[in-house]
Amino acid sequence: MTIGASGGTRILVLPALFDEANKLRHFTVEVMRQLERAGIASVLPDLPGCNESRAPLAYQSIETWREAATDAASFFGVTHVLTLRGGALVAPFRLPVLRYAPATGSSILRAMVRARMISSKEAGIEENREALLELGRHQGLELAGYRLGPRMIRELETAEPADGAALTNIAQGDLGGAGLWLRAEPDHDPSQADALAALVVAELLA
Repeated sequence: MTIGASGGTRILVLPALFDEANKLRHFTVEVMRQLERAGIASVLPDLPGCNESRAPLAYQSIETWREAATDAASFFGVTHVLTLRGGALVAPFRLPVLRYAPATGSSILRAMVRARMISSKEAGIEENREALLELGRHQGLELAGYRLGPRMIRELETAEPADGAALTNIAQGDLGGAGLWLRAEPDHDPSQADALAALVVAELLA
């Protein structure tokens, strides 16, 4: 998805990952629309294996996603990157990055494993976290409806947002209210979208 004309400042938006991407989809698009009103264009790519991409998700890893993000940045001629949550893990190394509530790979993986264990327990199946992770490191796992390959599991365990070109970290507290990714179902908060867009614009125009 592209919003706004090319030329001038153009942002590559790297979305939250996995189930968090679903919960923040509306929020993400509204932030992009607010940026357009400030004269800032943006591009939201589908990472390989996600949404309209035909690539198998089970073959993807943090590294393949970072390579895809780097290629997208070059193809669309972006000047900056805005990451949401786990999107910070796959940001290109050489572009200025603004990170909203950046998450570590281990925290994302931990939440997805916990969700699987709760679901399994409700179905009368007892699962052990360490046993699941050991299986995932070698054979992959299905978590929250996503079939993740062993390389993705291993990389998520240690993945950290890259610091190289970070401009700023925007905390959830800067927007007010709890993060939308914490809600049980996808939802939207216009005031939070407005607040994030305003902070991004202020940083870019400072």
